[in-house]
Amino acid sequence: MSRSPRAAGFDGPAAPVASSRLINAVAASLAIGSLSLCLIVALTVLSIKVSMAMPL
Repeated sequence: MSRSPRAAGFDGPAAPVASSRLINAVAASLAIGSLSLCLIVALTVLSIKVSMAMPL
């Protein structure tokens, strides 16, 4: 089996994929999404604790 003369994988020259503004926008939206997910989990845990503390 012969190898291709062109190198495969990530060894080639890097090409710009997206602008820095797009990368910053994606990073900001991921940060906002993770913070909102943490807030939802915290509110869910708090409401479960409150509902378990109430007498039936």
